[in-house]
Amino acid sequence: MGAMLSALHVDFDAAWSGGVLPGIERLDALQWGPRLRFSAPRREMERFYEEVQGRLAPFILYGSGEFHHLSALWLRQFREPLTLVSFDNHPDWDVRPPHWGCGGWVNRALELPQVESATVWGCGNFEFNRPHRWFANRRAIGEARLGARVWKERMNVEVQKRWPVISRADWWAHFTEFAADLGDRNVYVTIDTDCLREEDAVTNWEQGLFTAEDVARALRELRASGVRIVGGDVCGAWSQPQYARWKQRFAAGFDRPKLPPVDAEKARAVNGRSLAILWPALTRA
Repeated sequence: MGAMLSALHVDFDAAWSGGVLPGIERLDALQWGPRLRFSAPRREMERFYEEVQGRLAPFILYGSGEFHHLSALWLRQFREPLTLVSFDNHPDWDVRPPHWGCGGWVNRALELPQVESATVWGCGNFEFNRPHRWFANRRAIGEARLGARVWKERMNVEVQKRWPVISRADWWAHFTEFAADLGDRNVYVTIDTDCLREEDAVTNWEQGLFTAEDVARALRELRASGVRIVGGDVCGAWSQPQYARWKQRFAAGFDRPKLPPVDAEKARAVNGRSLAILWPALTRA
């Protein structure tokens, strides 16, 4: 195994412009992209991990949010207990098959002995409504190992009574309290850019209400409160979907919202501007 790098760009799908983060190594994983996108068999995930584990870094940039389940692999690098903090428009806690998929990866993270708990900030999609919420990891929620903060602006009254809500007017007060309660814990931060408003990101999914500066400010607050950000990742940039298996293609097409056509170059420009705000705050580069 080579020396540990501080940061790495794992390129599955050319979602980010070449050289978007000057000075960090790019790992060419384009051959893996169609095989791992949206979902993947366990054997494929393990084969990929065996191939790359010696080159991973504490901070990783990678592709579309349809690869977010890879975060549960990145977390394997760490041995000390840590708290997972996710910024995402989706909770990604679905307990239904597939075992490895972008819609249920938080469950894979919570299976790791070093991950003590996970909290998802900025959710605003239908998964909190009936019947979708029935497929959340209710055991982890009941044990207070898994939680979410949802946008009041996006949720009906029933959902607001069941889940901790934040709004554009008060989210910061809630977050500073959350950061203070973490104390001096080790924290891993994952950012799916679909948590951002449409002005700040172009993604393959529905988007949230954070601005890029909101999330950067939250990261600075974590450190100011005494938290140790030991690692993290950023994904979520738009890319043209490509799949290796028909079941994978069908499931992704069924699950993904119908969005207008995307200009790839404009998407990379928008996402690159937000990454320039998020990445230094995440890595302290």
